[in-house]
Amino acid sequence: MRDSRALARRILALAVPAFGALIAEPLFLLADTAIVGHLGTAQLAGAGIGTTVLHTAAGLLIFLAYATTPAVARLVGAGDLASAMSRGRDGVGLGLLLGAVLGVLGWAAAPALTGALGATGEVQAHAVAYLRWSMPGLPALLAVLAATGVLRGLQDTVTPLVVAGVGFAANIGLNLALVYGAGMGVAGSALGTSIVQWAMLAAYLVVLAPRFRRAGTGWLPTAAGMRATAQVGSWLLLRTASLRAAILLTVVAATGAGETVLAAHQLVFTLFSTLAFALDALAIAAQSLIGAELGASRPDAARRLTAVMVRWSLGFGLLTGVALAAVAPWLPSLFTADPAVQAAATAGLWVLAITQPLAGFVFVLDGVLIGAGDARYLALAGLVNLAVYAPVLWLLARSGPLLSAPDAGTRVVALWVGFGVVYLGMRALTLGLRARGGAWMRLGTG
Repeated sequence: MRDSRALARRILALAVPAFGALIAEPLFLLADTAIVGHLGTAQLAGAGIGTTVLHTAAGLLIFLAYATTPAVARLVGAGDLASAMSRGRDGVGLGLLLGAVLGVLGWAAAPALTGALGATGEVQAHAVAYLRWSMPGLPALLAVLAATGVLRGLQDTVTPLVVAGVGFAANIGLNLALVYGAGMGVAGSALGTSIVQWAMLAAYLVVLAPRFRRAGTGWLPTAAGMRATAQVGSWLLLRTASLRAAILLTVVAATGAGETVLAAHQLVFTLFSTLAFALDALAIAAQSLIGAELGASRPDAARRLTAVMVRWSLGFGLLTGVALAAVAPWLPSLFTADPAVQAAATAGLWVLAITQPLAGFVFVLDGVLIGAGDARYLALAGLVNLAVYAPVLWLLARSGPLLSAPDAGTRVVALWVGFGVVYLGMRALTLGLRARGGAWMRLGTG
């Protein structure tokens, strides 16, 4: 009983602060949207397109955190602090390098990128301004991802929470000053966020500096270390790309099913993403804890830890599912006044509620295997999952209920059965089969 309580405290000590840090990014976006929204419709639309490009890039490069966390955790678990901090330093260096290259390319390609998303005229002008003035902050943004991964690997999720919280508050004040006080408009919002990203990176480096000194690690990254992070990151990039592709295909199918279905799907997916933050927090705890246990050559402890977190994820998914089902008839009215969209979204939310335990299972095992360094399997499994889901979605859209159902609610249900049952079910199958075996534990054992 005492061991169980101690384990629960270890998990919660990492997961609760991680949840707070995870919601900081959407709060950044929400603050930017509110500030820019008062400038006008064209400005808001332009900023929306700019943030879509920026967040797509950041989402694909999340491997800078996901590759660094388990690498640092495993080396710390093995008692090799010097190598752990060297890997962390190299991850931050890779983030700065990638950010600098992509920042230059993004500045030059801003008109083409925004045009590819359909922006024209005044909207495109604002989108280009937002994207270009976001580029100076891109190296810091990517380095912050890696620095966050270092601290998570050191089992410190409190510092990222504090830095994200202070950064969020500073972002609001600075953006207001630049957008309205300095009269920079949309560009001021992007520039303010860029400045805050550099301030956040500086805060991380101040925290990491004494740890680097204690480990005897210099500040200059090594080419070999950056290559090692990039090698693992390439598999994680492929994994993330398959997830993004599945989401994009689902949106395309929803678009073809009609405006009401698309609006309802967007509402349901927004709530799916919101609930995912809590599940992601548990997955982040899994990355750090599993990495440390395997680095210390304790596979049995890693197995027990996995079992506990899977039970927690299923239980939490059940609780959120029951709560979501209870409020599903009334929740959509908070987001839309259209009765048809409300009814269709309610039907989709019931499917989402039913699949919450499945989502919890998937998210946690994803974190476990990332913590074990099983990136190659995750990437290949992602391709298999997508290969199964894509034709199912195509059949639903071409000859199934997405095409033939007379009401929008049935179409949304069909769409979310596809995504929430078929796609998440495939992820659960491939992750569950891997977790039952022992190959992933041998990968992470020092």
